[in-house]
Amino acid sequence: MFDKIDSILVVDDSTVQRQHAVSLIQALGAKSLHEAGNGQEVLALLTKMDVLPALMILDLEMPDMDGVELLQHLQKHAIHIPVIILSSREASLLSSIDAMVKNTGMRVLAIVPKPLNEEKLRQAMKFYSDKPVQPAQKKAAQMPLTEKELGKMLKEKALVAYFQPKVDMKTGMLKGVEALARIQHDKLGFVSPDRFIPVAEKSGLIHELTLQMLEQAMSQCAIWNARGLVLKVAINLSALSLDIPDFIDKIMAIQAKHGVQADQFVFEITESSVVSNVGNTLAMLARLRLKGFGLSIDDYGTGFSSMQQLAMIPFTELKVDRSFVDGAHEKQNLRVILQSALEMAQRLSLVSVAEGIETMADWRLLQDFNCVVGQGFLIGKPMKANDLPVWLKEHHRRLPELRAL
Repeated sequence: MFDKIDSILVVDDSTVQRQHAVSLIQALGAKSLHEAGNGQEVLALLTKMDVLPALMILDLEMPDMDGVELLQHLQKHAIHIPVIILSSREASLLSSIDAMVKNTGMRVLAIVPKPLNEEKLRQAMKFYSDKPVQPAQKKAAQMPLTEKELGKMLKEKALVAYFQPKVDMKTGMLKGVEALARIQHDKLGFVSPDRFIPVAEKSGLIHELTLQMLEQAMSQCAIWNARGLVLKVAINLSALSLDIPDFIDKIMAIQAKHGVQADQFVFEITESSVVSNVGNTLAMLARLRLKGFGLSIDDYGTGFSSMQQLAMIPFTELKVDRSFVDGAHEKQNLRVILQSALEMAQRLSLVSVAEGIETMADWRLLQDFNCVVGQGFLIGKPMKANDLPVWLKEHHRRLPELRAL
């Protein structure tokens, strides 16, 4: 296991525990080992080395310079070494440190609870790669999209609806899709939503953008209906559009044009976006429910007024934000929050939806917690409507793997 790794650095202020780690690593084939008793010794050692260690096994709690401070020093000097962190501290603290280290660009193979043993080392080393670790790179700066540019794009119908599958958590069967706005421009290329949505909301173009998305989503829904594929379609709705007096009339006109049923559509409203102009917002949302449309509280858990909004607004669905889903199987604090949200949804008779599912371990956890609908890259990425039948055919082959055990 360790015989193919050029050199390993073991850092622990306890001589006994450091020697214990060294013995375990040697027993697993390590040939070149370095030791340090604290962060200062590590920094001094690294300055003398021509080639950095290929792996560092690091205790968090050390005098003078603890493990976190050492990692910050390494990041500051662009020294990126894959690391296995050792600690006996509580899970919530370790989870925070895990996120901090990953944000610096360092590769955390695992955070291993003490005492260290051979099995824990084997599990941690499953994530080792001898590829060089690259420091975190900031996204290339992009010129802000102007209101004029976005307006021209909308006028030229450059907006395209992509659809991400949403499936039944027990059976894996396709239940619906989320319609997601994308722009592909001849000169600017792909324009990401985080670049054009803020401009749309600030300029008032969000209303036209939403109507174009509704037009495409309802048109596609009618096509699927005609082919016997009856799906629920989720569409993001900015609360800003609810301030437009005739906005619901426009929604109804598009619905009538395509002859689709209101109960096939769910409007997703981010929980942080409905706090202003509460009276008018509540009235408009109530009207949408009276007309048969579903309402989803999107990104649940990321705002500050979740409970109040759940009490006031006639939601039919609760969508748990991906930040509470991804990695929940290995982080106790996320598991507790996730399970609480799903239990609350069940008690309120809301359909629970988990977004951002990327691993089978998180999928199984959500099944254990009785989540109703799942969405994420594990199931399928956002795609053009024409690609959905191809995805569906391949997805059917995965159903035995996805079904609840």
